[in-house]
Amino acid sequence: MLAPLHTSPVHVPVFDALRDEDHPGLELRHTVAEDLWERARGPAAVADEVRARVREVVDRGARAVRCTRSAIGGVAEATAVGAGVPVPRVDRPTAAVAAGPGVVGLAVLESTPRPTAAPVEEGAARAGRSARVRAVSAEGAWACFEAGDPAGYARRVADAADAVTGADAIVLAQASVAPAERLTTIRVPVLSRPRAGLAAAARLRHPAPRRHAGG
Repeated sequence: MLAPLHTSPVHVPVFDALRDEDHPGLELRHTVAEDLWERARGPAAVADEVRARVREVVDRGARAVRCTRSAIGGVAEATAVGAGVPVPRVDRPTAAVAAGPGVVGLAVLESTPRPTAAPVEEGAARAGRSARVRAVSAEGAWACFEAGDPAGYARRVADAADAVTGADAIVLAQASVAPAERLTTIRVPVLSRPRAGLAAAARLRHPAPRRHAGG
């Protein structure tokens, strides 16, 4: 069982749809902590609560926990040792597949570009590469989200992605914008964190069996 940890209920149908499309039969047990939404702009302030949430879902049988909010991704990832299960952040797989050094992090919230840039840069460094991460905002997208207009939200994000120039890859910086991935027409890769993150987490929940000596 995989336990996604969200700060907004809007992520639940996004991940359920991706599960049904790519990983039928995968059990997801969502935890939504909306009270972390505003406070997540300062990760250190919610570190204890994030650890408590992770422990709760592990106690209920989770084999892996996937944090879907970049702003608290580093805090959640750091709980893995104490939790005894993998707790990777949702943008970690995206960092690993960035197509080149020129990466655009497309965001709809001011708090997100830097938390998105850091994993990309770290992933590139581990691969012996460098990455130049540039933040771009999808103007007007957040207003659509707050107005309860998911189609308009995705369209604004896709339009902002299509307007990007001089990039090797575009990283969609919020899990909630995953539907925009299919609406883009730009030729460079547009990397949606939820799809790659769910695939990686699905693999983590089935660790390879240990080999016995001489077996």
